[in-house]
Amino acid sequence: MLAVLVSCVSSCVKMPEEQHTSYETVTLSRETVTAPVEWSAAIRGKGDVSIVARRTGTLETIYVKDGARVKAGDKLFAIDSRSASNALVHARADLQTAIANRDNARLEAESNKELASKGIISDYLLRKSENGLQSAEAQVAQAEAAVRDAELNLSYCTLTSPVDGLVGNILPHVGDVIAEGTMLTRVAGVSEMEAQFSLTESQVHAIVRELGSLDEVMRIAPPLTFRFKDGSEYGVKGRVTSLSGMVDQATGSVTCYVTFPNPQGELFSGMQGTVVMPIEWKDVMLVPLTAVVRIQDKTMVYKVGPDSLATGALVEIEELGDGKRAVILSGAEAGETIVAKGAANVHEGQQVLF
Repeated sequence: MLAVLVSCVSSCVKMPEEQHTSYETVTLSRETVTAPVEWSAAIRGKGDVSIVARRTGTLETIYVKDGARVKAGDKLFAIDSRSASNALVHARADLQTAIANRDNARLEAESNKELASKGIISDYLLRKSENGLQSAEAQVAQAEAAVRDAELNLSYCTLTSPVDGLVGNILPHVGDVIAEGTMLTRVAGVSEMEAQFSLTESQVHAIVRELGSLDEVMRIAPPLTFRFKDGSEYGVKGRVTSLSGMVDQATGSVTCYVTFPNPQGELFSGMQGTVVMPIEWKDVMLVPLTAVVRIQDKTMVYKVGPDSLATGALVEIEELGDGKRAVILSGAEAGETIVAKGAANVHEGQQVLF
């Protein structure tokens, strides 16, 4: 009876069959492709300057408001100038006294020279008067320097903008006692703006391999686009103008600067966005990102051998800016076949083609 029951179950219940999945593959080949590469970037005014007090005193006047647009030379702040004005008056008076003393010493020296030529006075008195003239001339030079210093100190009482730009947050208030060296505000130069971003070490290697040196980037790099956070693009293209020239030991990156003209003032310091550069990749192997498997800090693809079995291989890649493809920099060769889609579901030694 038991045998009959088992036979009945075996014949009536359909056992699950083993499922086989065939994966899409691609054979690697070398080609040339142009694709956008993107970097997160921060915008700042290329002529950003800090407005710092050059003397101590009471802040008397603030000529501008936060965010005001100013021209180079426009007044920003005025510090109490009474003591500086008095110092300039004293310095000018001392200069006049020194000039009068010098003129008297010159008259005496010229008179003694004539008297000495006639033998009326000794050479000693002549040399003494000539030395007195030199001393008086030195005092005039010192007095003139004191006047220049006093004029400079007085000029420090009025702070002006050194660049065309926008005024940042104004930190002090009228009536505050300002110490020398206190920052009062910043003026962001807006005629040209600078986007700062970082090239990864693999990108640096790829650029050096492609162009020969980082210096070539500034010479032949194509125009770059700045994309705002809302996805819209700034209408004026930028150019690479500076590279740090050193790899940051902590981040493994090189800082790059791109200058964008800002004729309409659409860009502001502190903006965040994306810099986009179209890069031509020559003689490279492209793979879809669906072929790439990331495990912790490792990146790998699955190669497919003649026996249709998958073998994992560590690779170095550089993603293109389209979010779909990557360039294999090392770890694979042209002519090899890899799993192109669903690689994350493949395991070592699995048969992937049926």
